[in-house]
Amino acid sequence: MEIKLLGTGTKDELEKRIQKVAVAGKLSRFSGNVFEALEASNDYENNLKMIKRIIKMGHKSIIEHDYLVFAICDVSPIIEQTIIGNRLTSFTIKSRREVDFRKVGYYIPNFRGKDGKLHKNNDDLQKQYKEHIEWLFNIYAELKDNGAPGEDARFILPYCYHSNIIMGLDARELEKMILYLTKERQSQMQELKEFGEKLYEIVQEKVPYLLETINDVKEDLSNPFEYIENLEPRPELKIIDKTKMISYTKNPDDVVLLSSIMYHYQCSLEQAEEILKKIEAKDKYAKEKMMDIILHKEERRELEQVNFTFQIPISLAILTHLTRHRMHPLLIPEFVPMWNLENYIVPPTIEAKEELKELYMQGINKNIEMFKKFKEQEVMEEDLIYFYLGAQMLNVVTSMNARSLQWICRMRCCNKAQWQIRIIAKDIANMVKDVAPLIGKGLGSTCITDKYCGEGRESCGLINKLS
Repeated sequence: MEIKLLGTGTKDELEKRIQKVAVAGKLSRFSGNVFEALEASNDYENNLKMIKRIIKMGHKSIIEHDYLVFAICDVSPIIEQTIIGNRLTSFTIKSRREVDFRKVGYYIPNFRGKDGKLHKNNDDLQKQYKEHIEWLFNIYAELKDNGAPGEDARFILPYCYHSNIIMGLDARELEKMILYLTKERQSQMQELKEFGEKLYEIVQEKVPYLLETINDVKEDLSNPFEYIENLEPRPELKIIDKTKMISYTKNPDDVVLLSSIMYHYQCSLEQAEEILKKIEAKDKYAKEKMMDIILHKEERRELEQVNFTFQIPISLAILTHLTRHRMHPLLIPEFVPMWNLENYIVPPTIEAKEELKELYMQGINKNIEMFKKFKEQEVMEEDLIYFYLGAQMLNVVTSMNARSLQWICRMRCCNKAQWQIRIIAKDIANMVKDVAPLIGKGLGSTCITDKYCGEGRESCGLINKLS
């Protein structure tokens, strides 16, 4: 694992970053303008003291002006999936669809016993683990070499393979991430804690005003679900058969249209309802035309007034395709307690060829066998998470406003989108169309909704058939 803060790293760069934050802290009570505040904030030590004092009072919005970009090398998807959940952080991640992953390497944990101490058989467990993981990588290579698409062969990859990431975030999110990884339950996972500690090391030199607030926070490893678990035991984990809509805003089409009228005319709901009736009386297609305008304007805030909640069955291999859309509150189960490894998916291209499926199932079954073998030796669950494969299925819950929904469907209903996320996106679009037919007209790939394709030479060609 290697993490590097991108930039010159010079003393001058640090002082300029600190100056920006200090100006933000000074401005609200400064008698002059912002440029005069900037001129008055040229002493590094004084700037640092002021920032520390302000954020210790809880006024942390000022550190959102300090934006940092990190290069992250050789971390597992465990880290990737954990940090990408920070909704105000930006990520670019190496594609598993476009890159061959057979030689990327993988994470090797120190196996611990249930007491959290190094397992007495750690050396032997690590040897067995490495042999097994390398065998799974060979299965991946054989699948690819025998005709399985890379995007489907990756379902057999263990969740310990190395990933590379560019991560951008402001200092407030950085502080939150470090605390989450080093002082909460997630710190019991070795790799996550190591990642958080490496970020902390960088903070010591490059973001010094965060040290005091981070150090002041006490470790809390408590289980927030302990209360309900004491009242009702965990049921057997079952994966739902398809995406389901759990709830939605009542009369979503009308809510969007009325909100548009209310904010434009600055009128009450009752007045807006009367105006909408009058407009419809003059043009029976008024609602359709109004919604079409809203669906295609630059700012579509009206679409944010309605929400739709879904439960979605999805594989680990594809989870980031959903997680990366940041403007929806995705609920993903924690990695521990361990999920049922019997809940897996077989990609259609592999299912269709007997020799590929046989090879794939060898990997699935052997992995379950190895997991059980390690569990019998009472290895700590936080160290068993690397036996998850990309094929592992789980249920997630999320809510999307209609604007986020439109954007996700544009990306994920496209024929070039990965097949599982495309099925999910199309199911979501169809369910929304049933309850909000006018909003539904704006859901789908851009070739369908806008008669436009931005893929250029890489277009699937459907746009030409629709023109």
